[in-house]
Amino acid sequence: MKIMSFNILCAHWEGRVSMVVDVIKSQSPDSFGLQEAHWDWMQKISEALPEYSYVGVGRDDGDKEGEFSPVFYKKDRFTVVDSGNFWLNEEVTEPGLGWDAACIRICSYALLKDEITEEIYAHFNTHLDHVGREAQINGALLICEKIRELYPDVHTILTGDFNIYPDSECFKIFLDNGLYDVRDMAQESDIIGTWHNFDKNDVSNGDHTIDYILTNNKDAKVASFKVINIRIDGQAPSDHDAVVAEFDEI
Repeated sequence: MKIMSFNILCAHWEGRVSMVVDVIKSQSPDSFGLQEAHWDWMQKISEALPEYSYVGVGRDDGDKEGEFSPVFYKKDRFTVVDSGNFWLNEEVTEPGLGWDAACIRICSYALLKDEITEEIYAHFNTHLDHVGREAQINGALLICEKIRELYPDVHTILTGDFNIYPDSECFKIFLDNGLYDVRDMAQESDIIGTWHNFDKNDVSNGDHTIDYILTNNKDAKVASFKVINIRIDGQAPSDHDAVVAEFDEI
């Protein structure tokens, strides 16, 4: 089982479509979360990867406006048992800024049944605010609360660009609420960071790690965690590198 998270960058997107698609194809994840995927991105990804379907909506209006935080899944292998979206704000069910956030933020999720093994897991995907510290903390608390509320007895994966570092107060909230960093669980794990800003940031020693895959199963068997730092003709597909976890048992 392979899970991916990838911030594909909303701006200056037209010339990077094929590179982003190539990265996803190279890993062939069973399910993956994207961040900064506006409607044009969603259409292009869906056209280029017809083996996948997705759940998710635009964060600005609950339809097509604004960035999506979608969960894509292999439609021939998985059935969506349940799905939904909630906003990282005080209202939760309606679009709007939360706390001191600079942008409207959303979390989308899918409860997926593997038609081969008949196992079920939940995949949540989000993009925390990049400015508001209160919004980050309350967003993290809200996501943890929703995971417990919606699927208390289901193996759950949370992917996303959290815009926080592993030693931050906000990241500790996830760990204190029953989630585990897959990077630390993997038998083989890359140490390089994830937000390279088109190779302007030195990520070689793990600095600028803000993209994550978390699980609520402390006993999950994780074979590997990789940062997919592919460059095509010397160019990066996005300002973030994708992260991929391969589970022997989710």
